[in-house]
Order: sequence, then structure tokens, then C-alpha cells
Amino acid sequence: MMDDIQLCKEISRLKKELQKLIALPENEKSNEEKQKEEELVQQIHKLVETRDFLVDDVEFERLREREEDKEMAEFLQSKLSKSYLQKATPVKEKKMTSRGQQTSTPYMTKTGLTLLKECCGFTCSIM
Repeated sequence: MMDDIQLCKEISRLKKELQKLIALPENEKSNEEKQKEEELVQQIHKLVETRDFLVDDVEFERLREREEDKEMAEFLQSKLSKSYLQKATPVKEKKMTSRGQQTSTPYMTKTGLTLLKECCGFTCSIM
């Protein structure tokens, strides 16, 4: 089966050929030219229908993939949320430490998001 680009090229070629026949005055056309004109119209119509089918199929696949992506994102979100909620520990009161004693260890917040202070600890301007 032809792909979309090949179909477009073939349709363009047939249209050019048809335009040459249409440019002739009707009373000067032979029966062969009239028949050829009809055949070209039918061929173009068939190719356009084929291309429409391909375009519809691609659109259907695009929408199906979008729906699958959405479902996967929802699934992962629900799994990650459950996982973080199970791992989250209650926030305990911590004793105050001096800035020199603070370490760059990861910690868990109430929402379950892990924040890392790996690059330069609490003095990091990015964090």
C-alpha cells in the first residue's frame, strides 16, 4: 500500500494530467480523451479515499495513544501516591542544630515529596 506522501504525489500527477484534458474545449475532445478524463477522475477519487482512510487511521492511533498515555499517567500517579503515603513518616520535632552541624541528607515531607539537599546543603541557592 502507498504511504501518504506517495498518494499525494500520485494525486498531483493525475490532477495535472486531468487539467490538460479539461483545458481542451469540450467540442474538440475525442471519445478517447473524454474516457481518459473520466478514468482520471475515478482514479483521483479512489486515491483521495485511500488517503482519507490513512489519515483517519493515523488520527485514531494518535487518539488511542493519547488515551493510553493518560491512563498510564493516572495509574503511575496512583501507585506513586500510595507508595509515598506508605513510606512517609510522621514529622517529629527535631532539636535545633547549628548551621555547621546541618547535613545534606534527604528528608520526607508531610506530602511525601522527597527533597534532596545534595549539592551544597542548606546554603544552596538553587533549592
